[in-house]
Amino acid sequence: MRVYGVTGWKNSGKTTLMERLVTEITGRGLSVSTVKHAHHATDVDQEGRDSFRHREAGAREVLVASPARWALMHELRGAPEPALADLLARLSPVDLVLVEGYKRGDHPKIEAHRAETGRPLLAGENATIRAVATDTALPGLPLPVFDLNATADVADFILGEVGL
Repeated sequence: MRVYGVTGWKNSGKTTLMERLVTEITGRGLSVSTVKHAHHATDVDQEGRDSFRHREAGAREVLVASPARWALMHELRGAPEPALADLLARLSPVDLVLVEGYKRGDHPKIEAHRAETGRPLLAGENATIRAVATDTALPGLPLPVFDLNATADVADFILGEVGL
């Protein structure tokens, strides 16, 4: 599978860019899956639900299935967080997997950058960042720079990078 990341600091526009890229790329007839990395203990389940109760009782994995979708939750129970490659291996094949986060992963990425965050660019210290999508001018940056809202241009770049 081809993998490309969207990275950046908190509130830099990563999730909005991811959402727009999924819409743009699937609109071109390609299949896309996503992986989102969270730095905090995130929970997709709700207290009191049957699946929550199964996990609380000690189940390692809980699979919830319905006519509309299924979801598999895996409790680490103190085990180390799996590597991105291990998680990608669990996905069904698609044309492209877009990964949000994983700043230090070795896959290629585009950095989302908004001036109002006041944070420095990651691109200068991370060789896996191949371009920047931003809302501000970045003169002298030796990487391609895209307007943060130019979704089609960013999609063209990513698809070219992965050979699609």
